[in-house]
Amino acid sequence: MTLQRLNEWVAKARDLAASDLLLEAGTPLIFRVRGELRSMSDIIDGAHLVQTAKELLGNEWSHFVERGSADLSINVAAVRCRINVFRTVRGIAMAIRLLNSAIADLRAANLHPDLRKLVESRTGLVVISGPTGSGKSTTLAALIGELNAARTLNIISIESPIEYLYGNRRSYIRQREIPTHSPSFEQAIVDALRENPDVLIISEMRTPEVMRLTLNAAETGHLVLATMHSATCAEALNRIAMSFSPEIQGSILAQIADCLVGVVCQRLDFLSEYRLRVPRCEVLTASSATKGTIRSGQFSQIPTVIQAGGEQGMWSFDRYQRWIAQKRDWVSPSSDHRIPEGFAEERSAVSPPPATVTAAASKPAAISKEPIEISIDDDGTDLADLAKRL
Repeated sequence: MTLQRLNEWVAKARDLAASDLLLEAGTPLIFRVRGELRSMSDIIDGAHLVQTAKELLGNEWSHFVERGSADLSINVAAVRCRINVFRTVRGIAMAIRLLNSAIADLRAANLHPDLRKLVESRTGLVVISGPTGSGKSTTLAALIGELNAARTLNIISIESPIEYLYGNRRSYIRQREIPTHSPSFEQAIVDALRENPDVLIISEMRTPEVMRLTLNAAETGHLVLATMHSATCAEALNRIAMSFSPEIQGSILAQIADCLVGVVCQRLDFLSEYRLRVPRCEVLTASSATKGTIRSGQFSQIPTVIQAGGEQGMWSFDRYQRWIAQKRDWVSPSSDHRIPEGFAEERSAVSPPPATVTAAASKPAAISKEPIEISIDDDGTDLADLAKRL
């Protein structure tokens, strides 16, 4: 396989509207379409896959040999892709995520407009959580898009790898990639606090030290947006607290309660009527009940707080599901994952408005029931002769 072959496969994935492409030596080509895995008959040659990985990684190949995995984001076949290269018992493998070209706002990401309130605060912590592949990065991009369109801010984004490329609209967005532009998240966060940020974006909180620095940044006058893996809002907060030693968990809980703006946990649902996968969210906001529950460490009470917090902008999964059921103006992914012309170079192009999908548009056109009139000229032709000709 060469890079040209990779281009062809990514183009095929794009045409299938696949979200992911999975490659492994000696196995068929696998696409993830609407959450389901589909395989093709092509068997991937291990030697060619190694050569492709070397071409993709370039100077990073030696680090890959040491670690056994590597992340990068590049443009393949006019598609922005996030690629993880790793080793398995069969040899080299790749997991490729196809990204939409740009997410302009919450509507383009098919999210409830209430989530806009999370980025109206000037300081504090917003956590975007969910399982792997649930669209956290897209939700984060939508919130950044809302900030970029509404306010003049200095936004510093720390990512590994960079997924979406943002153009400067009203805000100025500086994107830094780990380890390309900084050796670690910890170092990048410390550096960012000296770079005059209004908003700090942290693509994933994994280690206790990153969580500690994130909380400190949110406490010291910055709005911080961060993602992490969890199944519920309560689990996200519990994971942060339990990452620290027991003797300091009390102070950590107080710190979380003081700086929290909100938590979003999401899953993806497939709407067969519209042929779309859309996020279904649980949303926790920083009400007095929320803060008291966090300080006491009673995370099992968070679902009760969410159920009672509708007036404070909170959403349970069930309530959000009811909103999904009554919504009709869904937005389809723009341009089949294609990057708008000039976007990768200028990073300032504005993508065209995404198409709106309705139930009527997703169904085949109805067959007309109007009567069909057949006009016969009065030239002496009778019905028996006409029947013979037909």
